[in-house]
Amino acid sequence: MQIWAGLGNPGPQYAMHRHNVGFMACDVIAEMHGFGPVQKKFSGWVQEGRIGREKVLLLKPATYMNESGRAVAEAMRFYKLETDALTVFHDELDLAPFKVKVRTGGGLAGHNGLRSINQHLGPEFRRVRIGIGHPGHKDRVTGHVLGNFAKAEMDDLVQMLGAIGAEAEWLANGDDARFMSEFALRMQD
Repeated sequence: MQIWAGLGNPGPQYAMHRHNVGFMACDVIAEMHGFGPVQKKFSGWVQEGRIGREKVLLLKPATYMNESGRAVAEAMRFYKLETDALTVFHDELDLAPFKVKVRTGGGLAGHNGLRSINQHLGPEFRRVRIGIGHPGHKDRVTGHVLGNFAKAEMDDLVQMLGAIGAEAEWLANGDDARFMSEFALRMQD
């Protein structure tokens, strides 16, 4: 079993924030792969399903971003999983908008959700970094991250989330390079 955690903040007022793109990715994956109904568990919302031959639990922590690690650690402990079974979908300032990169471990780049997971589980978990771009100056970062995607970005957002969902089987199989390659091809169309 794998746990795929999408990071975001709970509540309708945050739904379209750039910071919630991890939640959006989980929602699209659940929809595209026919996951079961949403259940309240592990201080969050979970959906169970299969991607290819792999059983996957999608988790959206309801703890707010700064406490995401609490919910993720709860689920990991319950299933007695190590960090190699964890994938975290999150927004990434240091990537161009709608670019996606996958890596295991690495720095936190000031991301409070990653920092929380790192505090609970250590740094060696796989991250699907979803680019939201940098606003240019550090004084504008908070407003950018906690701002809604612009209307002009909607087509690109939908295309990106669809590509993540469509190529998710490569992630489930542990082939990160193939996932990134197939994702990039879909984004060229």
